[in-house]
Amino acid sequence: MEQKVELTKSLGLFGVVFLGLAWMTPMIFFTVYGVANEAAGGMLAAAYIVAFIAIFFTAYSYSRMVKAFPIAGSAYTYTKKAINPKIGFVVGWALLLDYIVSPIIAILTFGLFMNAQFPSIPVFVWIILLNIVLAVVNIIGIKSVARVSGFSVLVQIVFIVFFLLFVIKDIIVGGNGLALLSIQPFMSSDFSLSTVFAGAALICFCFLGFDAVTTMAEETVDPKKTIPKAIFLIVIIAAILYIAISYFTQIAYPDFSFHNADTAAHELILMVGGNLLSAIFTTVLIVATFTQGVSSVTSVTRFLFALGREEILPKKVFAYIHPKFKTPVLNIVFITIISFLAIAIDLDMAVTFVSFGALTAFIFVNLSVIGHFYVKNKKRSFKETIMYLILPLFGAGFIGWLLTLLEKQTLLIGIIWVLIGIFYVSIRAKVVSKPKTSLKKGKIVLENNQGNQTGNKI
Repeated sequence: MEQKVELTKSLGLFGVVFLGLAWMTPMIFFTVYGVANEAAGGMLAAAYIVAFIAIFFTAYSYSRMVKAFPIAGSAYTYTKKAINPKIGFVVGWALLLDYIVSPIIAILTFGLFMNAQFPSIPVFVWIILLNIVLAVVNIIGIKSVARVSGFSVLVQIVFIVFFLLFVIKDIIVGGNGLALLSIQPFMSSDFSLSTVFAGAALICFCFLGFDAVTTMAEETVDPKKTIPKAIFLIVIIAAILYIAISYFTQIAYPDFSFHNADTAAHELILMVGGNLLSAIFTTVLIVATFTQGVSSVTSVTRFLFALGREEILPKKVFAYIHPKFKTPVLNIVFITIISFLAIAIDLDMAVTFVSFGALTAFIFVNLSVIGHFYVKNKKRSFKETIMYLILPLFGAGFIGWLLTLLEKQTLLIGIIWVLIGIFYVSIRAKVVSKPKTSLKKGKIVLENNQGNQTGNKI
């Protein structure tokens, strides 16, 4: 009898938190600084608080669902179990777009940064090199991924703290230490609520990644307790970092303006710490991008594993676990091949693909809480109505509003991707449902898709 090989439970709380923060990449604050600042009308700290509130409700829904279903699969599993298998597939397929493209974004960004530092080496060389390294690190095992992610996150946090010390020094040297405590970043004379919400809609994407840790539930020790704690810690840590940076920079440099929104962070870093801080910033950003790639490959391969085990994708390939490394090696190879598209794809296009899948998944995770707890399990006391109806309904509504703010091209691409998925699963369902014919001891044996057999003598 063939021995069943399963994923190994080796991740503790800190390992999961580091993986989530590595996927999220705290340094993303700087990469979107210029665009976000313009969208929020300079009220970046207020916009981050609004975004944090919106994401917090969705994080709450994820924490409820991972307790109910502590298995790999994320939004796909939750929607399938709580609402409907067919809707679950659509959500899972939409989320798959997010997960598949995420490694491409990390690899392409890494290639662009490295090419900027070493112009003589083409971007595609860095892309190929990083792609191979990511595959090796993920094949070796989840513990190695957690260690790499932990180092990267600590480096990013140390840099952010170092940067904040420079900024706070400028505030104090400016002669007004009391200005460290100010409401100006949250409520200025030209404050506009609509502008702040517009900024929040954009920078919500800085929090994407906390959900990825739910795909690692089967490799986590006591996932019912560990994953929910990790989700909240990831979101809270990210919020503290983002809000702190925007708060102190608004106080220190209220009149700061930049020439190019795409390179605004570099202009800010140069103003704060000169060439030395700028060089350190570039180095840390490259490390952060590398580990984001490691973490995103881990997440997508576990998600493919869940789809393979459910036989939505071919089980022999996507549900295979290597007997030595205890990792989904074939999934890693598959994603590595797809990630070579980073050589040809445009970064803006790749980012466009991610938005649709992530926000669609967030909406349905919130709705899954209502479906599982409030509708199916009838948890309808006053407290339970708040927990399992009001809070997730607010989260679904807010994220749904953000989804409508996406560009029409993004929505069109997302809808086309979903239609492709529906076409695929309908064709696969017809193939799987066809009776299989075999010979067994003088009988023609017909097997249907439920495994029932009927025989006729020959």
